[in-house]
Amino acid sequence: MTSSTTRTARIGGLLALLGTLGACGTTYDVPIAGEAEMGQARAMFAQEQNPEQAVSGKRLSGGMAVSQYLDVVKRVEPVAEQFCRSQTADKPAFNCDVHIVIDDRAPYRNAFQTYDENGVPIVGFTLPMIADARNPDELAFVLGHEFGHHIAEHMKKQQQQAMAGALILGAVAAYGQAQANVNNPYRSTAQDQRVIQNGMALGAGLGSMAYSQTFELESDVLGTYIAKAAGYDPVRGARFFARPEDAHAEGGALSFWGTHPPSERRLATVLAANARIQAAQPSN
Repeated sequence: MTSSTTRTARIGGLLALLGTLGACGTTYDVPIAGEAEMGQARAMFAQEQNPEQAVSGKRLSGGMAVSQYLDVVKRVEPVAEQFCRSQTADKPAFNCDVHIVIDDRAPYRNAFQTYDENGVPIVGFTLPMIADARNPDELAFVLGHEFGHHIAEHMKKQQQQAMAGALILGAVAAYGQAQANVNNPYRSTAQDQRVIQNGMALGAGLGSMAYSQTFELESDVLGTYIAKAAGYDPVRGARFFARPEDAHAEGGALSFWGTHPPSERRLATVLAANARIQAAQPSN
């Protein structure tokens, strides 16, 4: 267990480093994983797929799993909120007081980020997700990842992209109808409104998915920094990706699995982000 002074110094150093990575507002640089990271990620993935070789640990009993989760939340939450405030200092109204909840109704393994009806940010874990975490590092990384969605305002960006996509394809449909009217003034226009609506719906769907994979990788990078600052091993935590996903976002939430890049790529990105942190830290 590190001392409070050591942990504060680590947090400060990592926050300063990550602050240099911002490309635009809360859009962060996602390191490109090289062949070395991809090879290591493939090996880790294969290892975790083999129960006899897996190093992530064994599944805990229900009570021990919940106790492990509560310990991780207690340790990571203040670090993640401090991190959030440092990254949104130019947005005084940005709410970094994230409510962390347990969803005891969902039957599947998932963690998600969303907002309540008053706009309060929420990070939720389902009970199967808590039960399936093999070690504290996995929970810390997943919690940091979900904070990353909020800090980078991914839900807001998805909504903006959906609106832009709807407007673009709606305008394309309307233009096509206008041209058809010029060529044939007597054509039936009974379905024109529906065609425009369908075009807008398609555009909204395409727009919301346009950068979803990038958002997941960006949150993985932020989760790496947060877990590391809280004293956990994000690479060990990211081995969670090696287990098959079984959940999807519902009701306007951003899921831990999301519309995601291949798991090996996400592991490799975490490896690259962790290497960047270690390279920036002063040698003893």
